[in-house]
Amino acid sequence: MQKKKINILGVTGSVGRSAVDVILAHAEKFEVNLISAHQKADELTEIASKLGAKHAVLTSKKDHQLHDYLQVPVDITLAAIVGMAGLESLMAAIPHSKAIAIANKEPLVAAGDLVLAACEKYGTKILPVDSEHNAIFQVFDQTQKDQIERIILTASGGPFREASRENMRNITPEQAVKHPNWSMGAKISIDSATMMNKALEVIEAHYLFGMPADKIDVLVHPQSIIHSMVEYSDGSVLAQLGAADMKTPITYALGWPNRMSSPGQKLDFKAISRLDFTAPDLERFPSIRLGYECLKAGQAACLVFNTANEIAVQAFLNHKIGFLDIVDNVEKALNEINPIELSDLESILEYDKNVRDFTNHTILNN
Repeated sequence: MQKKKINILGVTGSVGRSAVDVILAHAEKFEVNLISAHQKADELTEIASKLGAKHAVLTSKKDHQLHDYLQVPVDITLAAIVGMAGLESLMAAIPHSKAIAIANKEPLVAAGDLVLAACEKYGTKILPVDSEHNAIFQVFDQTQKDQIERIILTASGGPFREASRENMRNITPEQAVKHPNWSMGAKISIDSATMMNKALEVIEAHYLFGMPADKIDVLVHPQSIIHSMVEYSDGSVLAQLGAADMKTPITYALGWPNRMSSPGQKLDFKAISRLDFTAPDLERFPSIRLGYECLKAGQAACLVFNTANEIAVQAFLNHKIGFLDIVDNVEKALNEINPIELSDLESILEYDKNVRDFTNHTILNN
């Protein structure tokens, strides 16, 4: 059997490290062309040795040659660089990858039209790695898309799903990064705590599955067992279930179109006592409302939403603003930054820079 040639962008992050475990469990199936990390040179070197990677690139070095190495044709590129920092490398990889496994939702949120157009141009398959979108991908029948009533994204609700707005005012970064179910990096853990991650996922789902905002719903499901669902016109609701372990969707994406065994946790039905579902509280978690509004407003609003959140989350992690100030700063950016037409990568990157400057200035002067 011919090995799949693979790139891993962001190999030292939580998704990247899980992907390494998956590949090592199936070493006979993969040939690693490239791995990259922004920092953590020692860890990058260690992983490169384990995987037998041909190239290991530290992108914090000014003379790094990441884009040159991405010119090599591969079967799949795993895009796992957190935030908008992953957009340029994603765009560089698309023309030379048969499939892109997207784990970082931000490029699709901020530049969905651009990413989709490039994938269509080069015949590149998009494989979602986010557990929710991976779940939808598995039960979304493209041949009967006209019979799909809605897709339902589930959300754990994060560590503060029952907290009052008043109690949220004094939440610390150390409290916010402690997710009750998932082991994730700091940024996505904060996004889960504000439920911003679910708002971003609504936008991502629109681009991945071509569904309008009114056919994308969110349900809070604190057990994180059902990862998402698709409802069809005949009343059938198809769901994907699994343990709260990112190795499951990563294994599915890397093995696609075939399945392979996962080194991660398996779901123990005997240990499940109940499955709860509630509607999200848009008063306590206004980020979800903002996400829907941005999706309806267009690409520029989605970029502002995503980028302002990146800056605000980092400011919170650095103890410069409070927990509730994260979404407040995002809403301020949405209200005060004028939307523009985003037609290419250059205009997107320039607009992204302007949003970063605005949000940083707002935080600094408050």
